[in-house]
Amino acid sequence: MNRSIRPPTPIAPGRNPRTRRAPVVKQLADAAMRHALLPGMLLLAAIWVAPSQASQLVPQNLKQMIDAADVVVTGKVSRVTDGIDNGIPFTEVTMQVDSSIKREMAANSHYSFRQYGLLKARRMTDGRYLLATKIEGMATWTVGEKVTTFLNKPASRSGMRTPVGMAQGKFTYSGSQAANSFDNRNLFKGMTIDPGVLSARESAMLAKPAGAVEGDVLINLVKRAVKEQWIEKGVMR
Repeated sequence: MNRSIRPPTPIAPGRNPRTRRAPVVKQLADAAMRHALLPGMLLLAAIWVAPSQASQLVPQNLKQMIDAADVVVTGKVSRVTDGIDNGIPFTEVTMQVDSSIKREMAANSHYSFRQYGLLKARRMTDGRYLLATKIEGMATWTVGEKVTTFLNKPASRSGMRTPVGMAQGKFTYSGSQAANSFDNRNLFKGMTIDPGVLSARESAMLAKPAGAVEGDVLINLVKRAVKEQWIEKGVMR
């Protein structure tokens, strides 16, 4: 039996897309339930989160991101495209890799992944439009930006993935500073690391309640936490 996702109902030209919002959200929720597209997708599909409502996302701290991530990759976004594959709308992101954690990737190699949803409404052959199905709270990507992203494991059926905690798990660089879409709020909240393993710069970073951090300090701490199994040994908790 064919169980591919039915794309959201197209709308006729000239019709206000906002009038289709509630049905589209319901279809996204149904799709997430049937196909287990992404961890947390069902919650976000059921609630259309406006930018001012971003606090509805479940906060993910750094320990949770490290624990959940299948791969942590740093690099420059080199290509962003969208399409529909087997009835599933997707955005494909390609990064030129600087470094990676939890999986070996060669420097300057290219790494691609897909997340659910289109970049923009798509005109179909019958003249109607397929809505972009963008979910607020999901990470967005811009060619040329340098990022570090903590990616969940790919979904078993679709192969798609998303950053841990949605946009919380994507850190964009401005010079040497890195921050997610929420200005790193709650990034270190509720977690503890044995002070004996921390450098002075790491301790200072962990004391910040919000705001951009030095990217190299963040990445080096994550590398050590993974290599030395801080979570498994209870050093990070």
